[in-house]
Amino acid sequence: MVTEEPIEGVVKKKYMFLEDLPGIGPATAQKLEELGFHTVESLAMATAKELEPAGISEKKAFSVIEAARSSISVSFVRADELLKMRQSVLRLTTGSKAVDRILDGGLETQTITEFYGEYGSGKSQICHELCVNVQLPPERGGLNGAALYVDTENTFRTERIVQMANHLGLDPQQVVKNIIYAEAYTSDHQMFLLDNADEVIKENNVKLIIVDSLTAHFRSEYIGREMLASRQQKLNKHMHKLIRLARAFNAVAVVTNQVMAKPDVFFGDAVHPIGGHIVGHTSHTRVYLRRASHGPIRIARLVSSPYLPEGEEIFKITENGIEDVSEEEKSKSRWR
Repeated sequence: MVTEEPIEGVVKKKYMFLEDLPGIGPATAQKLEELGFHTVESLAMATAKELEPAGISEKKAFSVIEAARSSISVSFVRADELLKMRQSVLRLTTGSKAVDRILDGGLETQTITEFYGEYGSGKSQICHELCVNVQLPPERGGLNGAALYVDTENTFRTERIVQMANHLGLDPQQVVKNIIYAEAYTSDHQMFLLDNADEVIKENNVKLIIVDSLTAHFRSEYIGREMLASRQQKLNKHMHKLIRLARAFNAVAVVTNQVMAKPDVFFGDAVHPIGGHIVGHTSHTRVYLRRASHGPIRIARLVSSPYLPEGEEIFKITENGIEDVSEEEKSKSRWR
């Protein structure tokens, strides 16, 4: 199906299905779907080399990708137009006003936010909370959408979702129904799930994509310095697929990451996230989570952002989910 939409006085064709694109027949469309390209949006974010296995020549691939990109308006723009486009970026609340504050109002769509920290720092708890919050209306900090959860360490618990949904006054059964879950058993399976997620995202109005944890399988399967290059190449491809999905569907992308200790660091924090520069450069926003001295209080530190200054705030993890810390609790806590 092809529709025509006037964009600033120019009529542009909008393609609904792969077969609608010029030069793509049913057989080629099927091959593309087997490669993980189920929607025009995902094809617009592809490279010519990625279409080679479908039997598409480089010249034809450029033509097809260009048609897909023109359909969803992926092109050169002036900075003033970019400013207008930035207004389409939405924000998702973490559940804590304090943490939202250092993130300039919450997690951005079209970008990757990385939460890293030691075991028990609250990474998966935040992911559970985001799965519920994304279903809230915008006036309550949500995106009126569903969540896609790729679980690599078997940490997802529907019981926790029910607790958080009840606290927010949402129907737990409906909330659980709006979370599409998949457990990844290997790093290749993890990549396969994301490579074939575009159709699920489009059909279910997914506005939050979570990979918890990003590096667990890669860390356990690629052992030794001789396998480091292969691991980093795969991680790079995996994260770039994630950012393409986030941009194509205006969704929030969240990854959690494990940490390692660097014994040669004598000053400052010796804890560093796994994945090196590949993960560091691809994650737009990085938040370091750690425990306070006692109790349910956690510390969230904004480590890097394209435009926000570093900042640190505290929150707490309770039966209700992610919550702010009261002034009385702050005075009792030695978190700084």
